[in-house]
Amino acid sequence: MEEESLSKLKTFIEENKGKRKFTQSVELAVNFKGIDFTKQDNRLNLEVKLPHGKGRDSKAIVFADDTKLAEKATAAGARVIPSSQLQSLSSNKAQMADLLNYELVAQPSMMPQIAKSLGQFLGPKNKIPRPLIGEDVSAVISNISKSIYLRSKGKYLPTIHCLVGTEGMKPEDISSNIDEVINALAKKVGKANIKSAYVKLTMSKPLRIV
Repeated sequence: MEEESLSKLKTFIEENKGKRKFTQSVELAVNFKGIDFTKQDNRLNLEVKLPHGKGRDSKAIVFADDTKLAEKATAAGARVIPSSQLQSLSSNKAQMADLLNYELVAQPSMMPQIAKSLGQFLGPKNKIPRPLIGEDVSAVISNISKSIYLRSKGKYLPTIHCLVGTEGMKPEDISSNIDEVINALAKKVGKANIKSAYVKLTMSKPLRIV
């Protein structure tokens, strides 16, 4: 982030933080031009690891039947849900709603069962679990508090929203996180196709930074 934009960000956060009884998130909205996101090839599906994390810990659920995978996930602090619980879970609205408070990953062989039981609920909310393909579940869980996922959704409008920190973080760290997101998007769609970017706290008005 250029020095002028960083200075604006510092002032903006200072003016808006501490005004609520909760810790506000810092959110980034990026708008695009010249891209038709209704086309499958153009849609975004990126994982971005924020260099300074999200400012809060994230909890993980691992859908797994494999004993060793489940043991590793539990040891890493994740909650494990086997396939035997999917049917009862899908019929309990409160428990399904609770899934939205977690980052979801899954044993690949369970994905069809998850889609059948929970896809109708999780799909529209962009929370379909990410399959663990060739990854160590312990490493995935340890990185969850740093990783965000940028996915096209809904009516495939030319915009994307994501978390880049909290009001308690240093503005320089938030700036670094923003740069990481914008660089990842520029690599995917081309810098010229990024029309604008705005940052805001949960309850504040937005500030244009690009």
